[in-house]
Amino acid sequence: MSLTVETVQTALKDVVDPNTGKDLVAGRAAKNIRVDGGDVAVDIELGYPAKSQVDGLRKAVIARLKQLPGVDNVSANVTVKIVAHAVQRGVKLLSGVKNIVAVSSGKGGVGKSTTAVNLALALAQEGATVGLLDADIYGPSQPQMLGLQGRQPESLDGKSMEPLEAYGIQSMSIGYLVDVETPMVWRGPMVTQALEQLLNDTNWRDVDYLVIDMPPGTGDTQLTLAQKVPVTGAVIVTTPQDIALMDARKGLKMFEKVGIPIIGIVENMSMHVCTNCGHVEHIFGEGGGQKMCADYGVDFLGALPLEMDIRLMADGGKPTVVGAPDSKAAEIYRAIARKVAVQIAEKAKDMSSKFPSIVVQNT
Repeated sequence: MSLTVETVQTALKDVVDPNTGKDLVAGRAAKNIRVDGGDVAVDIELGYPAKSQVDGLRKAVIARLKQLPGVDNVSANVTVKIVAHAVQRGVKLLSGVKNIVAVSSGKGGVGKSTTAVNLALALAQEGATVGLLDADIYGPSQPQMLGLQGRQPESLDGKSMEPLEAYGIQSMSIGYLVDVETPMVWRGPMVTQALEQLLNDTNWRDVDYLVIDMPPGTGDTQLTLAQKVPVTGAVIVTTPQDIALMDARKGLKMFEKVGIPIIGIVENMSMHVCTNCGHVEHIFGEGGGQKMCADYGVDFLGALPLEMDIRLMADGGKPTVVGAPDSKAAEIYRAIARKVAVQIAEKAKDMSSKFPSIVVQNT
């Protein structure tokens, strides 16, 4: 059997991307297959950041192609190309930002902000350019979690602000602009206006994913944000107990009503593992997140343990993904980040820039 592009393509159907569950041909990742005698070259293009996965995928491709008769040398180049994807109708994309991920919860106290910052840091560790917007005006926590308390953003033109950076991600928060002990005694319209300014007046620099740490609840502020901000998808954070799940369901329905896809659900504080004996105890109940996913037909992104270290590192300004990168919890956060990015990569691409603007004039 002679070695051809078709035989190489057929062989690549046996190589499955572990993150998408699709083979490289069905997932349209295999591109530019070249055959020159016994030399084979192929480009693998991923639509999501997967720095930790690239080497394994490259080795799998090379190993499979070397099994073909007549193959002498194999070259496999794995690259990542992250593009902008479609958002809710009638909302324009934000300059300098390709995709926006809203991290939300129906109620406070479920670890939403901790999940948001670790998700952002995990996406960055996987090779993406990431921004983090702290949208909780009344209780901004990201400055402390990122170790940026007391810092203020610069304005180079007197009109816009430069995001502050920590651990390789860009960030913006009302907490950078007001004293930590100053209460924000504002009504809804003022909060909404402040959030729009934080989002639109920040010079986000070629961000692949902007993670928004949404305020808890489903009130006017959340609804206005969902209607005005070009959100690619939403991640719902909950804990397993029934009361938290009731509020999480309300948050999910809110996003559905405004046309924002649900990327998936993260179950926080899922179980506690005793540091002395290793006994696993489901303090807040068991299986609630999975049941909610089954009820609404959305993906279960992962379950995080109730661990003191996660809280200590977030409070100390060095969240788990950077504070303990080799820990089990950090790996869970990275797995969740890859699932989020894969979900976004499989969405419809934004094509608004492909079409010319139509202007009707009187002649």
